[in-house]
Amino acid sequence: MKSTAGDPPHGTGWPAIQHEEHAWTSRLNPQDLTRSQRERIRLPYSSAVAPPIAGLTFDVPRDLAADVDEATTQLARFDAETGPSGLPFASILLRSESASSSEIEHLTSGARAIAEAELGERETGNAAQIVRNVRSMEAALALADTIDESSIISMQDALLGAVAPELTGGWREEQVWIGGGSLSPHLADFVPPHHDRLSAAMGDFVDFIGRSDIPPLVHASIAHAQFETIHPFADGNGRTGRAIVQALLRRSEVTSNITVPVSAGLLHDVDGYYDALTAYRRGDIRPIIAAFARAADYAVVNGRLLVRDVRDAEAGWDEKLLGIRADAAARRVAVLAIAHPVLNYDLVVRELSVAPVTALRALDTLVERGVLRPANSKRRNRIWLAEHILAALDDFAARAGRRRSPA
Repeated sequence: MKSTAGDPPHGTGWPAIQHEEHAWTSRLNPQDLTRSQRERIRLPYSSAVAPPIAGLTFDVPRDLAADVDEATTQLARFDAETGPSGLPFASILLRSESASSSEIEHLTSGARAIAEAELGERETGNAAQIVRNVRSMEAALALADTIDESSIISMQDALLGAVAPELTGGWREEQVWIGGGSLSPHLADFVPPHHDRLSAAMGDFVDFIGRSDIPPLVHASIAHAQFETIHPFADGNGRTGRAIVQALLRRSEVTSNITVPVSAGLLHDVDGYYDALTAYRRGDIRPIIAAFARAADYAVVNGRLLVRDVRDAEAGWDEKLLGIRADAAARRVAVLAIAHPVLNYDLVVRELSVAPVTALRALDTLVERGVLRPANSKRRNRIWLAEHILAALDDFAARAGRRRSPA
């Protein structure tokens, strides 16, 4: 094996990845390739060897420690002030985190489409994939106390099991690579470890994430970079890796009520995020720690704006619903519409355990008062839209997508 770098930079004591060579066996007919392509694939290719990190000791760089502490404090404060508010911000922020994580992988969709996919009104397209990422995040949070190899596999299965079951159920069994085309890994930007190394690498990874002696945000950022370097699955590594970040923040009790949309902060500077992963592989952990500290700060700023917009919408509804009892079905449906800004008849009956006639009357009342708007889904089924909430979610996504601080 050969190392890609010399001594670890900046005195962090973190090892760089090494490389090893393998013969490449192409499944393509040589007659379908150009001469240069045939010559290239005859050569060995080089894959990464991720160094074991479970037992490494290191100090957080002094000039980053204050930023990490402040970002961690902001995460915990936002969780504490938002979670017990009485409004369903947990589901709103979970959806926002999942959508931002998916957008990093170039999977984008509007808030209405995502909400329709949650209802089963859309089963294909980006919105459906984002909803599956919501399920992966939910699995990660449910398994936060026991993050092991089995639970990580379960997270990825929640993401892809319904559409690509052949890619789930365990670690990949073939070489994968990033960039450079689909022909072979010879021109790739990064070639993760050979699949024969995954069992040992993931065992070491699980041992690392089981540690409790590392500041939580630092722990999550390094764990994420190591996971993305190992790339243990044939697909879904980025989204699963960011779900693990949320699980680690929950297990460390930095968050306990909500999912702070850290991926929205990473998305805001996605080039910096990718550069930080590259630096990590050279043995420099500073950029990935700094990237997550910045992402956490931005997530809180953007998340607070989303919370403000939702509360403003709810206050406006309250004025429109004057004269209706607090325990009336229409009021209950209005609260449900915050968590589910696209509703259908079945959802209201199921979630509120009300009679069908009561559900219809409540929906009609909310339409009459200007809280909801009736519409048809792509399947031509009748649905009701909470347009103010959908607008707040789309505004959140737009702020995350821009590369400047939100106003």
